[in-house]
Amino acid sequence: MYTRLHTACPAAPRAWTVELRSQAGQLVLTCLQCPSGGRPVTAASARSAALAHLARHARADLRAPHLRTCHCHERGCGWHRRHRGCAGPIRLLLSCERGGRVWRLADACGACAAATAHAAVVPDTVLAQTPCLPSGGLRRRRTRGPGEHVRVAEILSYLAVALPSDTSAGARLIALQVALRVNAVLRVDLPAGLLRSLRIDSPAACRELERARWLSVVAGPGTEGVALQLRDATLLTQAPARPDRRRAADWALRRGSLARTRGTEPRLQLLGVYLAAYSDPDLGVGLREYDRVVHDCGMPDHRLSRALHDLADNGVLKTWQICPDSGDLHWKLSPGQR
Repeated sequence: MYTRLHTACPAAPRAWTVELRSQAGQLVLTCLQCPSGGRPVTAASARSAALAHLARHARADLRAPHLRTCHCHERGCGWHRRHRGCAGPIRLLLSCERGGRVWRLADACGACAAATAHAAVVPDTVLAQTPCLPSGGLRRRRTRGPGEHVRVAEILSYLAVALPSDTSAGARLIALQVALRVNAVLRVDLPAGLLRSLRIDSPAACRELERARWLSVVAGPGTEGVALQLRDATLLTQAPARPDRRRAADWALRRGSLARTRGTEPRLQLLGVYLAAYSDPDLGVGLREYDRVVHDCGMPDHRLSRALHDLADNGVLKTWQICPDSGDLHWKLSPGQR
């Protein structure tokens, strides 16, 4: 009697691409992985529809970390500029090509993700059930996943891709709080006290994000605050535990208030939070490509330079310089800003 050996087929790669095509005078969302034809979308809803479709694919194909591979490497690393090779953990990378006509969500290593233009890592933590506590009493909850610096940096990088490039600094600050505080049904309530602490034009910022179809305003803004419904389902794909996200949101608020000077200046708050998130927590030093900072903060080159000068003048930055050879921005936070 002979036994036939059977080798399991490898699982399909976690990489999905959607394209926005003009057909018969209308815009059609087409998925390269779906057998069905495309569906019509409006220009205003195209971005949110593309992100929601990619999120559904990712939620339907959850895998343990050791079963995920760098799909960029598998494709010959043709999605980015040359670098020294694959390295780092496998993360979900959202990338945009052809001016927003093509969107891709795929597993990629940290090195490939860093080398890919117009891309951002989807925050890579998992939803987990709260463990049952023993009858002997309460036990202090451990923080899961990365710390506040990393969480805020990931969200800011993601928003740079998910939001229109001309989104204002005030709207990006609201979006940061929404992304970190949203619950499991994509709903978030921002109290009036939190909105006042941001010192921005909250109604205008919410309307801007609503026009971008990134969220919907359910109630307010008013004396009680504002209730929002997030339309970007990608953030729910791999959502961190909510208490940890709320701590990161509070951390971002504190860093923004330290960077604020001379009244209401959202650009200084945003840049202050960004630089703090990408700084070494102990030494306060940071290094980032200058063009990447311009992209992630949505600031023109001349406005970013002015904001760096202002942060140095008000004591947030101790030093900063742009390397003429590499184009990298080097900075060091003042001791009280770490």
